[in-house]
Amino acid sequence: MLLSVSPMQTLTIQQVAQQTGLTVHTLRYYERNGLLEPIDRASSGHRRYSAEDIARIKFLTRLRATGMPIRQMQEFARLFRERPEAIGDRRKLLEAHEQQVQAHIQELTRNLEVIQWKVSYYKSLEARQQTDSTYSYSEANERQECLAAGQAFMLERALQQVDTEAEVEPQPHEASPSLHESRFQS
Repeated sequence: MLLSVSPMQTLTIQQVAQQTGLTVHTLRYYERNGLLEPIDRASSGHRRYSAEDIARIKFLTRLRATGMPIRQMQEFARLFRERPEAIGDRRKLLEAHEQQVQAHIQELTRNLEVIQWKVSYYKSLEARQQTDSTYSYSEANERQECLAAGQAFMLERALQQVDTEAEVEPQPHEASPSLHESRFQS
């Protein structure tokens, strides 16, 4: 969790590293490679991070956590530094990244659904083992049952997705789908 820093207070590089979870090396790298503007220095020459610097670091950390490549982060920082009036360019860069993050979320959601289905399937096998004294486990039998059940699951999921897409038609005034809606789109 980031430390709250008043506008007049500054932090050392070690304090910022401790509070952000980034290494001192990463903080220096961000500055050296143009992701951060040059950090102010104390009379001793040591870096002193302002609240504004920490806010930028927090934003950069979020961009990295969502998979934005360093080169795109550098482009965003360059636009901010060299062309502050180019708000539309920065917005477009973030919108493109947002679309990539949404696609990744959708992929993760689909993968999670399959994992959840598989867990449920194994629970049903375990329950059958406990309640059906004639049930005998065999790998070949499991493969056939799992394949059939998996195909039924995927068909059901596809039909649900078609139903959801038919129900949720974007309204002309909506700029972008909500996280909930986009989760069900392919």
